[in-house]
Amino acid sequence: MERMPEILAPAGDFATLKAAVSAGADAIYLGGEQFGARAFAKNFTEEELCSAIDYAHLHGRKIYLTVNTLVKEREFDQLYGYLLPYYKQGLDAVIVQDMGVMEYIRCQFPEMDIHASTQMTVTNAISAEWLEKQGVVRVVPARELSLPEIKEIRDRTNLEIECFVHGALCYCYSGQCLLSSLIGGRSGNRGQCAQPCRLPYRVNGKKPSDIMSLKDLCTIEYIPDLIEHGIDSFKIEGRMKQPAYVATVTDAYHRYRDYYLEKGRENYRVKKDDLNRLMQAYQRRGYCNGYYYVHNGKNMISLERPKAEMQSEDTPNMVCQEKITGVLRAVCGKPAEFSVSCGETEVCIKGADVQRAEKVPMSRDRLEKQMKKTGNTPFVFEQLDIQMDEDIFLPVQALNELRRQALGMLEAKLLESGKREEPERLAICSDTENTADTNKEKASELTVSVETIEQFETVAGFTGIARIYVEDTLWDGQNADRMKQIIRIARENGTDVYFAMARIYREESKLYYNKHLEELMETFDGALARNLESLLLIRKKSADYPVVTDSSIYLWNHRAKNFLRQFNLKAGTAPVELNSWELEELGIQEMELVVYGYLPVMVSAGCVRKNTSGCTGKPGELILTDRQKKNMTVKNVCRYCYNVMYNTSPLLLADQQMKIMRLHPRALRLAFTTENGEDMQKILCMFRNIYVENTECPIPKMDYTRGHFKRGVK
Repeated sequence: MERMPEILAPAGDFATLKAAVSAGADAIYLGGEQFGARAFAKNFTEEELCSAIDYAHLHGRKIYLTVNTLVKEREFDQLYGYLLPYYKQGLDAVIVQDMGVMEYIRCQFPEMDIHASTQMTVTNAISAEWLEKQGVVRVVPARELSLPEIKEIRDRTNLEIECFVHGALCYCYSGQCLLSSLIGGRSGNRGQCAQPCRLPYRVNGKKPSDIMSLKDLCTIEYIPDLIEHGIDSFKIEGRMKQPAYVATVTDAYHRYRDYYLEKGRENYRVKKDDLNRLMQAYQRRGYCNGYYYVHNGKNMISLERPKAEMQSEDTPNMVCQEKITGVLRAVCGKPAEFSVSCGETEVCIKGADVQRAEKVPMSRDRLEKQMKKTGNTPFVFEQLDIQMDEDIFLPVQALNELRRQALGMLEAKLLESGKREEPERLAICSDTENTADTNKEKASELTVSVETIEQFETVAGFTGIARIYVEDTLWDGQNADRMKQIIRIARENGTDVYFAMARIYREESKLYYNKHLEELMETFDGALARNLESLLLIRKKSADYPVVTDSSIYLWNHRAKNFLRQFNLKAGTAPVELNSWELEELGIQEMELVVYGYLPVMVSAGCVRKNTSGCTGKPGELILTDRQKKNMTVKNVCRYCYNVMYNTSPLLLADQQMKIMRLHPRALRLAFTTENGEDMQKILCMFRNIYVENTECPIPKMDYTRGHFKRGVK
């Protein structure tokens, strides 16, 4: 028999929680008042969340708490007090994105399970294996993974695998999206995404369309495949949805999971009426089966804006009571005894003395009716045995008190086993290495990243650059000799050359690195790793090969910094969503600070070119124009089959010298994407004059942004 996958439902409030439980959810994920990736959901207060844990546990279900935002340094000491009451109440697991948070919870709350959020962008078994070693028990892979990729994680780890089966899909790989953050200051990494991807855009000046708005996911017809590829938990998206929606979807997946396990694949069919009911529960842009069978595709996109989003508001039946058995013993002259049991748990109490009836004796039916009045309690009697003498009497008030006390004791005893003792609080980690003064006596280095050979040639001939990061997509048989020549020129100018690895590590990059990684490591002086998989891949080959991590490997707090020191990094990259004060608080002496460049705001499996004019299989660029007539460059990276979208204006911090030098970063990085040689020369000279030679240099007239260096994100 196949495993019984968990049905995991969302809840934004207590009514939705009850709806999910009554509809058959095995577990519910929800957010509290802090650290959750749905800041605009109702979410649960501390009292409500503790009650939710009890409610779920009484019904044999589990509660998972979202702690899946990136945590700033000054917020870190709030984690203990925030999680403590839920830990003591018996919270089953936390869902995390931040590496520092993951490590802290593992140490501070060791009896509580940790689930790696989809915002961690786990795309391969190599990172899943590492997370398992860190104490993670469940991983929520990127939604873009195919079933064979999920199966590989299943085969290579003992982790539980949780995957989305129904609900909204993000266009960008979760955790890698800065579009809402850089456009409007509402960060998806902080639970405040404004969903600008749902708006219309012009592609190369053509008619506006919702080119980045995906249809919702619906996989109920594919449950056999999902189970047979090793998925342990069917996750339903929708913490901001109504109780009726959650109940309808939960009930459907619960019934059809059971139907498959009972009848098998050969007899598995979804009834048309059930499918229609599921579709009608919420209508926004239609449905698709996601990425499980395709890498991307136009049929996943909802190009036209619907007239209105529709969601059922019918209130579901939310009565959910556990079946119990009871025995009432009423012997004249002795205290009444009432025992009740739920499963293996039993309580027995004594009440008032049973009296001899002076007038009308109490009948068996009357006793049974009175004792079965469980009302709003979590219980309902499946069986109640009345053992009584003849001609007896007990006041109704005494019977009610007997029942109330027994059910209260039963509830307390059922919940008792899940409670935990308060752990000893560990000291909040500080920066264990005294790096604060290491860079104060020297000027920061300049580093440069480039995305074309022409840009590489321009920078290679420029003196005063410590490192150049070159996209490894430029390394192929046709360009090898030219690339080696440029590398020689750069080294003659005292510049190291690193290869910049794939932004997303999937099957395409896996195949490429299996064939070319050793050659790349021998040719270049180091590597820029943009994801955990690439970092682990390098370290599997060499323990001391120079590696710098990009800003997409988030280091928002000291705990995350200390955690990643185990990888022997040459440097990290400062978070682009923190302001200067927060960067100073964090300490970026071991990090490079990006001070110029069109920052990537999205990395997507979807391809704009393929969905508009068709796939050419050749790298290229498109321009997306928003409603404000701002242009965003989109590059299709064909070797690794993803798109990279860049911000409308470049980051430029040339006039922030005083604040930047107070931060003492390891290096200042200029990130070139679409610039030509002439523009590059101007930018290079400006930053070298200001930050290396300490001479004044006017800022050229151009449209630019300071990003989050001043404002930061909430």
